[in-house]
Amino acid sequence: MTLAGPVTAIVADDHPAMLAAICDVLTDAGIEVIGRAANGEEALAKIETRKPAVALVDVRMPRLGGVELAREAATRAPETALIFYTAYGDRALVTEALDAGVRGFVLKEAPLGDLVRAVEDVAAGSTYVDPVLAGVLATASVAKDLPALTPRERDVLRLLADGLSNEEIGRRLFISPETVRTHVRKAMEKLDADTRTQAVATALRHSLIT
Repeated sequence: MTLAGPVTAIVADDHPAMLAAICDVLTDAGIEVIGRAANGEEALAKIETRKPAVALVDVRMPRLGGVELAREAATRAPETALIFYTAYGDRALVTEALDAGVRGFVLKEAPLGDLVRAVEDVAAGSTYVDPVLAGVLATASVAKDLPALTPRERDVLRLLADGLSNEEIGRRLFISPETVRTHVRKAMEKLDADTRTQAVATALRHSLIT
C-alpha cells in the first residue's frame, strides 16, 4: 500500500516528558503529529475531529482508559488505526485490545525508534506487535485449554468482580438484566463453574479478565 503524503498521527500520554519525546521522534522521522493529548477524553475528541491515520495512545490514562478509547474511536473515527504504547503486556489486556480493534502494540521499554516503525507499518495497513509481546499474543491465540469468552461475557464478569448486581451491570452495559444473566450462564458453562463467584475467580486466575 502506497501512502499519499506524510503519515498523520495523534499522540496521547499523561506524562508530559514522555509525550514530548514521542512527538519529537515521530516528527524527526517525517510523521506529521497533528494533535497531542494528556488524557483519554482529550485524545478521543481530537481523534474524532482530526481523523489522523494513526493514534498512538498510552493504555493507562486519566478520564478514559486505552481500551475504552479504542472502542469509542472504532465507532467515531473508524479510519484511524490505534496503537497501544504501554508498560503492560498481560494476556487479558492484549485480548481486550484486539477485541477493541487495536492494530499495534509497543512496550514502553522498547527503543523510541520502534514507535516510528509501528506507526509506519500500521498506517500502511499492516499490524505491529512488539517482539516481547509476540509471545503473549501467541499464548493467547494457541492456548487451547483456555475457554474462549466473548468480549461481552468478559465485560459482565469484570463488572461482577467489581461487585455490581445484574441490574447495575445491565445499566452500565445498556442491556437488560435478563441478558446479563444469559451472559453469566454462558460464561459459567464455558469456565465449568458452579457459581458466579467461581466463574469470576477462574477468569481472573487465567487472566481472561483484569
